[in-house]
Amino acid sequence: MDKPYLREMSNPCLDKPTFIQGLPGFGNVGRIAAHLFIKYCNAKPFAELYSPTFPDYVSVSSKGTCRLPRYEFFHAKIDDTDFVVMSGETQPSFEDVLAHYDVCGEIVNYVEKLGCQFVVTIGGVPITEEKAQVYVAATSPRRAAEFMEKGAVIYSRGKIVGGTGLTLALAKERGLEGICLLGATTGFKADKEAGLLAFKFLMKALGKEIKEGLPETQ
Repeated sequence: MDKPYLREMSNPCLDKPTFIQGLPGFGNVGRIAAHLFIKYCNAKPFAELYSPTFPDYVSVSSKGTCRLPRYEFFHAKIDDTDFVVMSGETQPSFEDVLAHYDVCGEIVNYVEKLGCQFVVTIGGVPITEEKAQVYVAATSPRRAAEFMEKGAVIYSRGKIVGGTGLTLALAKERGLEGICLLGATTGFKADKEAGLLAFKFLMKALGKEIKEGLPETQ
């Protein structure tokens, strides 16, 4: 394997799905939010992405079997709307810029092939003050204003590092629309509250406000 590789296990029937990406990063906010969405919707995995630029370790199950690091794609459905949700346990090294472009480019290629027209990436943003808040960046001022009206704060601090920002920016270059949701977090440790806040904001923005019955995150 000398480049990112996609393996499809099934082909769900999709009608203009929305793509949601949540990867590890600051506070693990994106990964936590994505897994809440996956569990809440009882989403089913259908594809996996592997890359030689992922870290050189394997994950070992409770039964002693090992597997390579990967990103997983899930199919979720809410009412008549299809969602493709992607998450994983790692990212390429932040120092390996080309690796991020390769992996995120492969992601955008795939979701474009699946017919996705709107992209949502979720991550964390480190802040010094303890304030529960969701920030938004978008592919257009109109989209940013739309989600600001739903309760997010415009993110204007300059940069979004890693796949959280790059996937959205590459999607924009392909003519896709989308947003990046950033949950405020105070550190690098897993921040379940920030992940939950980002998830609940996304569900509210989708018209599905969550008040109780949340699944446990891993």
